[in-house]
Amino acid sequence: MEFPYTQDRRSMLQNAGFGFGLLALQAMLSQSRLQGMQDPASQSIGKKVHHAAKAKSIIFLFMEGGPSHIDLFDPKPRLEQLAGQPLPSSFKPIITPMGEYNAPLMPSKRSWKQHGNCGAWVSDWLPHTAQHVDDLAIIRSCWGNGLNHSNGVCQMNTGSTLGGRPSLGSWVTYGLGTENESLPAFVVIEDDDGKVINGPRNWSAGFMPATYQGTALHSTGAPIKFLSAPNEIDSSRQSNKRKLIDSLNRKHQADRSIDTELDARIRSYELAYRMQSQAPEAVDLSQESHSTMQLYGIDEKETSIFGRNCLMARRLVERGVRFVQLYHGSGSRWDAHSGIEKNHSSLCRASDRPVAGLLTDLKQRGLLDSTLVIWGGEFGRTPMSEKGDGRDHNANGFTMWMAGGGVRGGQTIGSTDEIGLHAVEDRLHVHDLHATILHLIGLNHWDLVYPHQGRPERATQNEGRVCTKLFS
Repeated sequence: MEFPYTQDRRSMLQNAGFGFGLLALQAMLSQSRLQGMQDPASQSIGKKVHHAAKAKSIIFLFMEGGPSHIDLFDPKPRLEQLAGQPLPSSFKPIITPMGEYNAPLMPSKRSWKQHGNCGAWVSDWLPHTAQHVDDLAIIRSCWGNGLNHSNGVCQMNTGSTLGGRPSLGSWVTYGLGTENESLPAFVVIEDDDGKVINGPRNWSAGFMPATYQGTALHSTGAPIKFLSAPNEIDSSRQSNKRKLIDSLNRKHQADRSIDTELDARIRSYELAYRMQSQAPEAVDLSQESHSTMQLYGIDEKETSIFGRNCLMARRLVERGVRFVQLYHGSGSRWDAHSGIEKNHSSLCRASDRPVAGLLTDLKQRGLLDSTLVIWGGEFGRTPMSEKGDGRDHNANGFTMWMAGGGVRGGQTIGSTDEIGLHAVEDRLHVHDLHATILHLIGLNHWDLVYPHQGRPERATQNEGRVCTKLFS
């Protein structure tokens, strides 16, 4: 028997019963789209901001170990008057890891000067950064809950002193996705690979799908290892191999959908394949001019590593990477329990010129307005001495600064007490800092929610307030 014509399934559904069959198809497709919207990993491109964003990307310059605010950005004449005396009873004492509560007060040995049109005070340890104070909002009233490096670094990265929560970079990636499918949205670079305390937990996605975790690049040698295929493997062979691995991975994943590590592994293979076309150019610093290399201090041994990392950060945000975190002093090298003069002198020389070079370069290229630059560590240092010539940890009051990305430069916000022990005016907790950072990039920290085990989880743990004084 012959039929006068043939038709496909879609045509049959459209014609039979006046198209009634399409209703079921539409319902299934709608359900599929709904599931896709509920799956955050499926929304990696083109997510909408909660409000108009002032910044498109973030560069977080993390000085690991706790730089001394009272020797860098927060001069305290009262310390000179009380030098050698124990902490006066009028100042509420703090808990310190070493417990040297009766140690004598130690004044800063730095020379101080006001800089820029704003007249901000910066010590002679940071002469290059001092030239940019009119672009900086110096926050002298930061505080947190971290007593030691592990929980201090953890809180500055994740909002909690306890491990297991997503990092700030992961929240940004979850909220906004990526602007460039061929590069990671969240990148981390240590100045000494593998030395940062807590390691990858600092850039972990926590209870979120692992696809939101940070991608670590190397500071020495090839930034991304094994990026190029071996010469003996042509493109068709590589493509076939990738497709085979992908099919095996997805077959293995079919019965294990609850394991986000599997999905992240699949996505990492896909990203790695795309990166082979664009990443080599993105991390190739040889394309930069000699004058640019000099600007970042790459031509000098002491500043070369962090200078390269800062230049890499500029190239990455230029190409759509959302969040770049650079660690300086990996292994808590800013931790000056003794010999603070030698310790901070060396670390400031190694970081000051690269940081200033980054600010100059971003501004010259018109990128500073859209890039939020953050500088700081997990806490500051005490005004009391330790071991005669060092300072202990102090999370009760310390300094950070922000620049670009909608921040009004040339201002100093908040203050610590007369000796730099406690934040007293316009106090900004780590949660407040995170809420403000998220706001600048277009995310409301109350509306940025990830459902986990029946609870609405937020980056600021249902705390935090936005510091509008920072905004331009």
